[in-house]
Amino acid sequence: MSKKDVRKVFLSEEDIPKRWYNVLADMPNKPEPYFSSRTNEVATPDELQAIFPMELIKQETSEERWIDIPDEVREMYKQWRPSPLYRAVGLEKLLDTPARIYYKYEGVNATGSHKLNTAIPQAYYNKKAGIKKLTTETGAGQWGSALSLACNHFGLECEVYMVKVSYGQKPYRRSFMKAFGANVIPSPSNLTECGRSILEKDPDSTGSLGIAISEAVEVAATNDDTNYALGSVLNHVCLHQTIIGLEAKKQLEVLDEYPDIVVACCGGGSNFAGIGFPFVKDKLDGTNIRLIAVEPTACPTLTKGVFAYDYGDTAKVGPIAKMYTLGHDFVPAGIHAGGLRYHGASPIVSQLYHDGIIEALAVPQREVFDAALKFAKTEGIIPAPESAHAIRGAIIEALKCKESGESKVILFNLSGHGYFDMAAYDNYLNEKLVDVEYSDDLIKESIKNLPDIK
Repeated sequence: MSKKDVRKVFLSEEDIPKRWYNVLADMPNKPEPYFSSRTNEVATPDELQAIFPMELIKQETSEERWIDIPDEVREMYKQWRPSPLYRAVGLEKLLDTPARIYYKYEGVNATGSHKLNTAIPQAYYNKKAGIKKLTTETGAGQWGSALSLACNHFGLECEVYMVKVSYGQKPYRRSFMKAFGANVIPSPSNLTECGRSILEKDPDSTGSLGIAISEAVEVAATNDDTNYALGSVLNHVCLHQTIIGLEAKKQLEVLDEYPDIVVACCGGGSNFAGIGFPFVKDKLDGTNIRLIAVEPTACPTLTKGVFAYDYGDTAKVGPIAKMYTLGHDFVPAGIHAGGLRYHGASPIVSQLYHDGIIEALAVPQREVFDAALKFAKTEGIIPAPESAHAIRGAIIEALKCKESGESKVILFNLSGHGYFDMAAYDNYLNEKLVDVEYSDDLIKESIKNLPDIK
């Protein structure tokens, strides 16, 4: 059999990377430092220690190219890693494209998404630091599911503030988190000052990731035995996810392939970072490769946001970061890709986009679900709505190859399955989904209250 006819590539447990790749080491322009929301000065490690363990703070600021993966974390990774790489032969045939399409499938672990790649090390480092409880936010529920499992493994309590619109849309994600012992709270809630202030202004608030982050950070910052864990955006989260791209590189080498285009969905940025960052150095060294982050038109952070300092959360509790942002007060529509409804983007992803090293594309949700069903019918996996943004991006590029006749290699990250998202598919099939797009004037209005940091 020709290598080009192989449908899937598995690696052995010995092939699991022993180190994460830190793209900060190779970036021509580093992200600007975090600022304290309390002092408006550069945030110190001591301030960050109110919500993070020191080992993660060190990873957040490290410029070492390689960071060792602890043995205990790597042992847990063996439960599902290395994840498989598939060739999307059925999708290629449907599109009648000369492109060769590969996808890295991260839905093979117990929680069904890539989020466990960082939940495990975050719980591990917090346990070593003597922390008893972790708080977090979740949108679609993948991150909350991952952290609930990780906390259960390490004997930590887990409190999840779930964006209210997703809390209603995805009841079985709630059940999943509770099965692993997590306390799941719809956000905004009456349990925090931040939540109460939001509900006072808007009792019917559907919530946002920014609001849920504020609630989780508030609880962590006011309890000594409690820390906060974030599922995206931060440097150390992006670092942990690079195991995806590192494995994908090895798997493509088995096939004597190398991607011309790498695609991933992008909300906070960890998914895109996971598949894309290990290829950034190649691009900087002169390799002709495109790296495309795909976001929803309903939350167009990179494509319509501004590159500026902004609060990471609505209540202005957490650190201030320079990133592409729609404004910390921005509350996106309740689209079904709940994991992509964040007003900001990873500072690293933002800097790479600002420098023209990566690209960004915004797509409407009905196109996304159309792409998802094409993929499901040809590849047999129903993707998460978030992951389906990457599928839509890959299809766009594959159809360009059809027009040009070029046989490019396209790699995308299928970051999770959609088996908890069937209500969203029901709405699409019953023509109840609408596309959402924001005017430039509305975006200008939403960024009026950015912090005064130059």
